Amino acid sequence: MTNAGRRFYAEETAALCARKTFKMRILHTSDWHIGKRLFDRERLPEQIEALAEIAVLCDRERVDLVLVAGDVFDTYLPSAEAEEAFYHAVKRIAGERRAVVVVSGNHDDGVRLAAAAPLAGDEGIYLFGNGRNARVSSERRGVHAVAAGEGYVVIENEAGERVYVNCLPYPNEARFREEKSEESFPEKIRRWIARGEAGYAGDCPHILLSHLFAAGGTTSESERDIDLGGARAVPLSCFPAEGYVALGHLHRRQRLGSNVCYSGSLLQYSFDEADTQKSVELLTTSGREIRPERSIPLSAGKRLVRLQAVGAENAAALLSQYPDAYIELTLHLSAPLTSQETQMLREANDGLVSLIVRTAASEAAPAVYRSALSAAQLFDEYYKTKYSEAPSEELKAAFLALLGEEE
Repeated sequence: MTNAGRRFYAEETAALCARKTFKMRILHTSDWHIGKRLFDRERLPEQIEALAEIAVLCDRERVDLVLVAGDVFDTYLPSAEAEEAFYHAVKRIAGERRAVVVVSGNHDDGVRLAAAAPLAGDEGIYLFGNGRNARVSSERRGVHAVAAGEGYVVIENEAGERVYVNCLPYPNEARFREEKSEESFPEKIRRWIARGEAGYAGDCPHILLSHLFAAGGTTSESERDIDLGGARAVPLSCFPAEGYVALGHLHRRQRLGSNVCYSGSLLQYSFDEADTQKSVELLTTSGREIRPERSIPLSAGKRLVRLQAVGAENAAALLSQYPDAYIELTLHLSAPLTSQETQMLREANDGLVSLIVRTAASEAAPAVYRSALSAAQLFDEYYKTKYSEAPSEELKAAFLALLGEEE
C-alpha cells in the first residue's frame, strides 16, 4: 500500500470511528410566553435577553437540535413586537446549521404559528400547529429533516445520527376537527400520539414533543387555570415507555416517571415561582437511547421576590435591599395604609408590582383560594387585572357558554 493509500485509509477509519461515537446533542425548552406582562410591567426586553442567552449556550454546548414544547406566545393574537421577537430569536437559535422543532401550546394559535412553516423549514425551523405537518428541508444545512409526515419529523446531523420526533401540538377536539364522543381524554391522547408514530421504524432515538398536563405535575399560578382551557391530566401510562418525553405547559422544571420531563418556563412568571431557578435541559443520544445530561441555568430576566413586613417604614427599608427585582409585598398593619405611606413604598423600589395589605381585621377573615372560586369568579378576577374593571354580563355569559362547549 502506498503512503497516499495509507493516509486515505487512516482518514476514512478515523471518520468512521468518529461517526460511530458521535452523539447528537439536544436542548429542551418551553413556555417562552413572548409578550407576557407582569401586572402593568412590560417583560418583552427580558424575554428577548433570555432567548439570546439560549442562542449563546446552544453555540457553546454544540447543540444540534432544539425542542420548543409550546406556548411560544402568551396570547392567540400576539403583538407585532412579540412576533418579531420570536422570529428573530428562533432564527438566531437555529444559526447556520442547527435544527429547531416547535409545537404550539394552549396559548398559541396553532394555525398562525405554523403559517410560516413552508419558509421556516429552509432555515432549519420546523413548526407544528393544527395541521401537524412538516416538510423535508434542503440538505444544504448541517442538521436537517430527512423525513417528515403528519405529526413527526426525523432530524439528521452532519455525522448521520438521526432522531425521531413525534410532534403533538396542544390537543383538543377543535384543533383536530373532531366531534365529541364517548371516548375518554386519555384514550384520545393515546390515539393522537399513535398518529405521530406512523413513520417510526425503531432504528433511532425517539422523542415525544408536546404541550400537556401530565398527571402528578406541579402547577404554579402563572399557568392560567389550565383546567379552564380544556386541559386534563394525562396519565403517565399514555406516554411512550422508551425515549424522552419533552413537555411544556407546567412552568416549574420537573421530571415525572423515568422519562417525562418539563423544562419549565423561560422566566419566572408568577410569584410562587420566586424560589425556582429557570433552566433548559441538555440531552445526548447514545445508540438508540436518549440520556439527560444536565440542566443549564438561565440568568436573564429579573428575579421575582415575595416579601413580608410589619409597618410601612420597615417595609420601605426591606424594599431598598432588592433594587433589581419585581416584588410582591405583604404588609401587616394595625391601621389602613395612608397615601403618604403608599408613596413612600413606591419610591423605595419601583419594582414593587403587588402590594397586599393585611390589617388585624382582614387577617381574621378566612382566606379565599383560587381553587375554591368558580369559573365566573376566576374570569372576573382575570378581566379586572387586564382592564381594571369588571367584565360585562354579556361577555361573561359568552365566555361561560364557550367554556361549556369545550368541556
